[in-house]
Amino acid sequence: MSAERYDVVVIGAGIHGAGIAQAAAARGHSVLLLEQYSPAFGTSSRSSKLIHGGLRYLETGQFALVRECLRERELLLKLAPDLVRLVPFYIPVYRHTTRRPWQIRAGLSLYALLGGLGEHVRFTHVPRTQWGELDGLATQDLQAVYRYFDAQTDDAALTRAVLHSAQTLGATVEMPAEFLGATVLTEDCSVRYAHQNRTHEILTRVLINAAGPWVTDVLKKVTPKPFIPAVDLVQGAHIIVEGTTRRGIYYVEAPRDRRAVFVMPWQDRTLIGTTETHYDGDPTAVHALPQEIDYLLETYEHYFPQPRAAKLRESFAGVRVLPRADDSAFHRPRDTLLLCDNNTQPRLVSVVGGKLTAYRATAEKLLKLIAPALPSLRAVADTRTVRLS
Repeated sequence: MSAERYDVVVIGAGIHGAGIAQAAAARGHSVLLLEQYSPAFGTSSRSSKLIHGGLRYLETGQFALVRECLRERELLLKLAPDLVRLVPFYIPVYRHTTRRPWQIRAGLSLYALLGGLGEHVRFTHVPRTQWGELDGLATQDLQAVYRYFDAQTDDAALTRAVLHSAQTLGATVEMPAEFLGATVLTEDCSVRYAHQNRTHEILTRVLINAAGPWVTDVLKKVTPKPFIPAVDLVQGAHIIVEGTTRRGIYYVEAPRDRRAVFVMPWQDRTLIGTTETHYDGDPTAVHALPQEIDYLLETYEHYFPQPRAAKLRESFAGVRVLPRADDSAFHRPRDTLLLCDNNTQPRLVSVVGGKLTAYRATAEKLLKLIAPALPSLRAVADTRTVRLS
């Protein structure tokens, strides 16, 4: 018997794997997605829960990324109104804050320009008379407060919604399914995996490695041996404390090292994050370290001094994949890398890094990249118009 054949096989049901499966199915292709654990098991359920343009990326000149993310944010507000909602963000500027008020105004002006000067990218200066209404924000040495808008989501729920959309469009999802290996051939790839106590072998025109922090582990199981990129795993920790910030999300500088930290309402409590710590272990075992918890509590209590110490309720951590470099992870580019084995007739593509906000745009770029290896079919849907719920 001949092996079952697909146009596209995707490994990983994080937001990028789900988005790629959705985009490929929308183009009319046969799609199989393999997930070892559950949807959004890794980084896609342990993010800062934001759908945003990335205001801080302006400092490192990532204008194209910011523009793309703001465009995708607007689209998600329309496609997933139950999952993505616009929220006010507040930036307090103190005497000790690194960025001066004129720099914040300039950054927000550029942010609005890259967002097309639309309604949702407008910003304003919060009058001093309203500072007392900002959830107990410390006002000593406070010089200015700016308000702008970005969006918040439930990252795991959004991933599940995109995956469900992919299935509705015809994609097949098998999980838990363990990827055992693949052989890249001239016309296709042979893929082996275990599912329901059986070993399966199938063929696919293109194999997509969207395994997130397991991306290099997948590549090590492919023959002939492909290029394996040098990457760093960087964990980002978050904590959840009692009480909530009801006015919106606060964008503050950590007093210890001046990194950006978000303080936001989350399920009637307060979520604070994130950190950036080099990680060497198994991504399934990642957890917030004591020093990360102390760092985030210190930042929170600095800006929101409470009568008593903040009561910690929960902590979690996720793992980002960044190209290896000597500089701080905080200042590295956050563009998604699509690593292809053959630009003219691709058979294997690995997704390295990426932003939750831009998952759909990333999927569209990938489909364009692999188009030479796929049959020309009539699209059944357009991900720019498919509603998510």
